[in-house]
Amino acid sequence: MDPKPSSSRMLLAPSGSSGALRLPSADDPPRIDERLVAPETREQVVRGRRIMALPANPAHGDQHFKLDYIIGAHVQEGYVGSTDLLTRSTVQSDFATDTCVRKDGIDPRTNARYLEELAFEVVNEQSLRDITEQAEDLTARGVRRVVAIFVKKGEVAEWSAGAWQKLEPEGTFSDPTLTRPLRVNELLDAAEADNAVAWALLAKNNPVLSEVTARNRQEGRRAGRREGLAEGIAVACELLAIELTEERRARMSELDASGLEALLTEIRARRRFP
Repeated sequence: MDPKPSSSRMLLAPSGSSGALRLPSADDPPRIDERLVAPETREQVVRGRRIMALPANPAHGDQHFKLDYIIGAHVQEGYVGSTDLLTRSTVQSDFATDTCVRKDGIDPRTNARYLEELAFEVVNEQSLRDITEQAEDLTARGVRRVVAIFVKKGEVAEWSAGAWQKLEPEGTFSDPTLTRPLRVNELLDAAEADNAVAWALLAKNNPVLSEVTARNRQEGRRAGRREGLAEGIAVACELLAIELTEERRARMSELDASGLEALLTEIRARRRFP
């Protein structure tokens, strides 16, 4: 979604006397599931600023849908993907990224879900200030990688060393949470997205695709064997001065590999076309 400030009013973290939330010290950050906003609403908070995550326009919504489609197929076993997952990144920040991947299950150190390791944000109308502050807060909290897709520029960039570093379109993007390296172009181009999902499912040994692949290979071997036998019959007929009439070729076309093998054996034995 494309967040926009709803007003200049500041939403600050609750005081330490609050029964629901406490104000952690600098060495004791809040739990990632302690909320400053009500889940399932459009509210987010970035460094005390209330942000309203508005419904997306086509440019953002279409790209977000495509991103979920690609990343969802690539999530490695033992990890889980999420859309619009709220994360309490700092005392004064509680917001969601568009798409993220985290380890599945509960972190025994915190008794909460695992922090996301890989986070994606689709940037269309969102301000550079907002997305930059979010990237800073997420990485400070421990998120390993934050990636932004800048829709209007048609670019993908990763937050690194305090700046957005553009990723080359023909380059690849690898991460332990993903089953295969992604080509950056696959995050931008619809046709490439379909190919990326297909390769990801193959990398996961998807049972349906594995069955189809095995069947195609078997059929390919049968077709190759049949073609080889048909060529063998043609050579045998040429050597034995047997005319391969259209009628005889039509008869051969109706035979499977076993039938062609039997026919070749008979031609060799009788030295004529049966």
